[in-house]
Amino acid sequence: MIYSIIQPDDTWILWAILAGWAAVSIYLEQKYSWASKISGAIIALIGAMILANLNVIPTASPVYDTVWSYVVPLSIPLLLFRSNILKIWNESGRLLVMFLLGSIGTVAGAIIGFFLLKDIIPGLDKIAAMMTGSYIGGGVNFAAMSAKFEVPGEIVSATVVADNLLMAIYFLVLILIPTLSFFRKKYNTPYMDEMERGTNSNDNMASSYWNRKEVSLKDVALAVGTAFVIVAVSFKIAEVFDNLIPSGENVNFLLNVLNGIFGDNYLMLTTITMLVVTLFPRYFDNINGAQEIGTYLIYIFFVVIGVPASLPLIIQHAPLILVFVMIMVAINMLISFVLGKLFKFSLEEIILSSNANIGGPTTAAAMAISKGWSKLVGPILLVGTMGYIIGNYAGTAIGIWLSNL
Repeated sequence: MIYSIIQPDDTWILWAILAGWAAVSIYLEQKYSWASKISGAIIALIGAMILANLNVIPTASPVYDTVWSYVVPLSIPLLLFRSNILKIWNESGRLLVMFLLGSIGTVAGAIIGFFLLKDIIPGLDKIAAMMTGSYIGGGVNFAAMSAKFEVPGEIVSATVVADNLLMAIYFLVLILIPTLSFFRKKYNTPYMDEMERGTNSNDNMASSYWNRKEVSLKDVALAVGTAFVIVAVSFKIAEVFDNLIPSGENVNFLLNVLNGIFGDNYLMLTTITMLVVTLFPRYFDNINGAQEIGTYLIYIFFVVIGVPASLPLIIQHAPLILVFVMIMVAINMLISFVLGKLFKFSLEEIILSSNANIGGPTTAAAMAISKGWSKLVGPILLVGTMGYIIGNYAGTAIGIWLSNL
């Protein structure tokens, strides 16, 4: 057990650090242009990694488990309150197509990486499931797949370390691409052209996007209360199906698949949320503040997944896992840019779709805001939240298939 200044059972101090650093990350993102360019999500991750590497905070604690068990499930419906499928298609159909093309790259990368490295990385089928969910949806899908497939803690920790490092590098690459003349010449850039005609590129627009909105006590009550109800109902329905549909080594493949679909908490949660939001759009459209509350909860989760494993564990596992996730990201990027060019998508649409695949809607929206592509902020948030739904299904399918090979 590695010594840390703050002990794992210092509950209130750890919660203060998690919630406080999430708040600081959001503040920095909206206050300073440099922070806006790298996004508050990356600041949250890097800050937690520094604190853990300096042995200020422990690498494992019941507090972190609480975030995975309660904060993440609550954030999912809050972030999906705008995930009306009809609205996503009507307002963001073009961006959604590009996002789905990138998702094909994620799945292809997981399969190729698995067959290349399965003999040298233990539990790669589980890692592939986690990363497929994560690189289509986001951190919430990573948490969902790790819980579903009961991935050992040391593998989760090593994968988080590799993923965090690669995400930080890839986001920096995506931020750099619009400044390179090669890409500006090869791809259409309508949003950048418009922005450059009337906007100072050095402005920080995160603050103007997440500006003060009219949010009443009723909004907060309905947002949080509805989220609790959806989580409770979804998890209970999943529990009923899990008990009704047999699963295990001695059960046929079809029943295992059905149990995995209907008996999984996170799949049921995303499905129920999607259904009620689509069936009752007026109710959810009239609730202000849900996106803000859900985003803040996800920032707390960003802090938690930024806590790395111990150095010996990183040396033992993370380098090879880093190679695997590099293959996934490289193929996602390759397919996104090739198919994006083939189907005449703009450079901004390709970059944000790939960003939404790898990092989720929050980081993609943060990049759109920081780059001044204001017309794409809403659509990429809508499309990215769709990734939360797709990611759980894709991750489940990949995990079940590869585990049976």
